[in-house]
Amino acid sequence: MTLASALDAHSIDYFRLSPMLIVFGAGVIAVLVEAFAPKQRRYRAQLWLAGGALVAAFVALMFVTASFMADGASVAMSGAVVIDGPALLLQGAVLVVSLGSIAVMGERRLDRVWAPLEVRTAAGERIAVGGSSGDAADADLPADAFTPSGATVPGSPDELVAGRAGAITTEVYPLALLAVGGMMLFGACGDLLTMFIALEVLSLPLYLLCGLARRRRLLSQEASLKYFLLGAFSSAIFLFGASFAYGATGSLSLSAIGDAVAGGELEPAADRTLAVLAVTLLAVGLLFKVGAVPFGSWVPDVYQGAPTPVTALMASATKVAAFGALLRVLHVSFGALEPQWRPALWAVAILTMVVATLMAVTQGDLKRMLAYSSVSHVGFALVGAITMSKDGVAATLFYVCAYALSAFGAFALLSVVRDGAGRESTEIASWAGLGRRRPLVGAMMSLFLLSFAGIPLTSGFIAKFAVFGAAADDGAWPLVIVGVLCSAVAAYFYIRVIVAMFFSDPPQDAPEVVTPSLLTSVPIALSAALTLVLGLFPQWLLDLATSAAAFYRG
Repeated sequence: MTLASALDAHSIDYFRLSPMLIVFGAGVIAVLVEAFAPKQRRYRAQLWLAGGALVAAFVALMFVTASFMADGASVAMSGAVVIDGPALLLQGAVLVVSLGSIAVMGERRLDRVWAPLEVRTAAGERIAVGGSSGDAADADLPADAFTPSGATVPGSPDELVAGRAGAITTEVYPLALLAVGGMMLFGACGDLLTMFIALEVLSLPLYLLCGLARRRRLLSQEASLKYFLLGAFSSAIFLFGASFAYGATGSLSLSAIGDAVAGGELEPAADRTLAVLAVTLLAVGLLFKVGAVPFGSWVPDVYQGAPTPVTALMASATKVAAFGALLRVLHVSFGALEPQWRPALWAVAILTMVVATLMAVTQGDLKRMLAYSSVSHVGFALVGAITMSKDGVAATLFYVCAYALSAFGAFALLSVVRDGAGRESTEIASWAGLGRRRPLVGAMMSLFLLSFAGIPLTSGFIAKFAVFGAAADDGAWPLVIVGVLCSAVAAYFYIRVIVAMFFSDPPQDAPEVVTPSLLTSVPIALSAALTLVLGLFPQWLLDLATSAAAFYRG
């Protein structure tokens, strides 16, 4: 058999792949723009290209969804990509929050260039790096959340010169587009090899983006290095698990693995042991990406050190994609081994909820507290993910979509509160009295925090009710009890911030709320509105998640 006959060109369904192809294609074009476009035009070109590509991909996704509703699920790329309900719903969620993250990345009103008027050269000579007039007024050049020169030593003369020159690191847009494309593919993979490729495609750009913060450069680079090293280990563990799956079943296809495991083909005890090892290692690799305990030790440091727009992207879109992949592996490939992996994942879910909640109580930094909060919500979502029923899948889909909207809004809102030096003010003590001075900011942050706590009339309450209800119907009462207790404890540190904002006196050096452009204010407002709408009228998304909860199994 020749290669041409082995590869059937008609098996590549370009129409159903079009949302991902648009994003990946825009990422490649953005690389060319970065290489050949004039420096002064790159910012606008990259921002419009990235935003337009995500909007176009969402429109294409609507057409693909209409086709799916008419014709049912299908495979593309010879079975490497699966187009079914969970994949389409999660791709839509990824595109929505990614569009908001791209917009916030383009914000240039919040930060100020912090370089002095003069720097000292290596020879000791002092040179001016402002305008020819040396006027300090030009220190307020337009700047975004990213360092003007990622390749320079933090605080070095070269970095200061780039900052004073108003340099913009526009490489973040192609990196973000490639990461978003990988996220869209990650939850729609039909085999483990494609899933590994998607894992690397979404991870490698994020490793770079985490190290490009304008402020706290050393902390940002430390976050990038930690994420890269631990991510390399998790990728290797995932690949090791894929090799065990192939050794046990002779296939890397998720549906073929599921048929072999469920069909009693693993007769030798050795093959069944290989299958158990496979699901264990694959779960470890995926649990690292979602940030579950004990595999999510990187989350607080990375979320705190990364540029806030990147943190917003990771806390929302990355978790949506990772849960899509985890659900597909557990439910499609290894559902028949549930008695083997269920106790271990119960333990992981309980540890994640308990440890993250207790650690969040002790935090004095709001960004770090939200990072531990993100880990605790992974535990709540796992309660639904390990429930082997359609209701469990639907509840998990609703949970990750609702949480992604709130998490994006909360992290994006952090970027508008600045101290006197123009840095983000994330200490909880510095937010004292902020709600009285700026009621709108205080109200929106309170809405996000109440949603995280699971207070009624917010999306978080509906999401927790759905996953706990699905788990209770499946007999997982211990998980429900632990989840409810952790939610009660978590309410303390969320309400503590609200009390500080509205009922405490502001400190002497109280931060100010910097008015952002529409690039930031519109996504935050939409996130807050959707968080409230899903709390008041959640049925439309619940119905959508229920109708999309069936995986394609070949």
